[in-house]
Amino acid sequence: MTGCQSPGKTVEKRDNELIFDEGIYVEKFDSTNISENRYTANNITYLEGNKLTYDYFYEDLNGKKYKFQEPEGISEFDFRERVKAWAFVNIDSLTERTIDKVELTVKYGLETMAANNPDYNQTVISYEYVQVNGKRNFSSLTGVIDNEKNVWIHPPRSKLFRILEINPLPFIQTPYKIGNMWNWSLEIGSAWGDERWKTWEGSIKNKYEYEITDKKKINIEIGEIECYVVQSTARSSIGQTHLTAYFNKEIGFVKLDYTNIDSTRIALELIHFEKKKHD
Repeated sequence: MTGCQSPGKTVEKRDNELIFDEGIYVEKFDSTNISENRYTANNITYLEGNKLTYDYFYEDLNGKKYKFQEPEGISEFDFRERVKAWAFVNIDSLTERTIDKVELTVKYGLETMAANNPDYNQTVISYEYVQVNGKRNFSSLTGVIDNEKNVWIHPPRSKLFRILEINPLPFIQTPYKIGNMWNWSLEIGSAWGDERWKTWEGSIKNKYEYEITDKKKINIEIGEIECYVVQSTARSSIGQTHLTAYFNKEIGFVKLDYTNIDSTRIALELIHFEKKKHD
C-alpha cells in the first residue's frame, strides 16, 4: 500500500486516523507527527526489534522437497541476472551455500523506503537469507501494516520466493473470529514471472478472498502456539493460488503454507522468535 489520497472510511480520531484504503486499514498521521518511527512505534504485533527466523521448503509435484542456492561467482553478475540466478537443491543434499533459513527483523524508522516513496506508510522489515554456513550474502527490505484493525505483511520475495508475489499475502482483519471474511485485490506486473513457474505479458489482477476458519493450538519448534487459521485464495487470468496462514497476536504469522500457481508448494515455519526488550 502507498499513501492514502482520499478520506475513505475513518475509524478513530487521535494523532492518526485509520483509513480504509482499497481493502486495508492503514494509518494516516496528523501533519504534526513527523517521527520517522511513527508507523512502527504503535504496532501491536510486529514490534520494533523483534526477530523471527523461519525454516522453509519447496515441494514439487512429485512430493520431493528442495531449498535453493545462488551459483558461484554471482557477485560478478549484473543486477538483472542476479534476480533469477538461483537453482534448486534437494533437501537431502544441501551445500554450505544453500539458503537454509529466512530471518525477519522489524526495523526502526523508514530506512531508505521513504527516500524512494515519500508517502510510504508501512513498518519497514528486513528479510535476510541465511546460508547453511551462516553467511548472509543478500537481503531485502519491505513492509508490514500493523494496527488494531488488521495485520498485512509482504512475504520474502527474493530468488525462489519471487513466486510468492502471485500468492495471497499474509493478511488478517478484525474481528478475529471464525467466519470473518474479507476481500482485497492487487495488480502484479510481468517482471514477477519466471519460466520455472509462469510468465505473462503486461499486468494481471489478483483478486483475493480471505476467511478465518479456525482458532487452535499448533506445535512448532518454539512450542505450542495458539493461532488463528486464515484460508485465502488468489484468482487471476493466469490461474489460482492458495495460502493457509497461522497467526498469533503476540508473534505474528508463525506458519505459511502456500499452493503456488503451478500447484507446487512452499511452506515456511517459525523456528526462533526473539522479542526485543524495550525500555
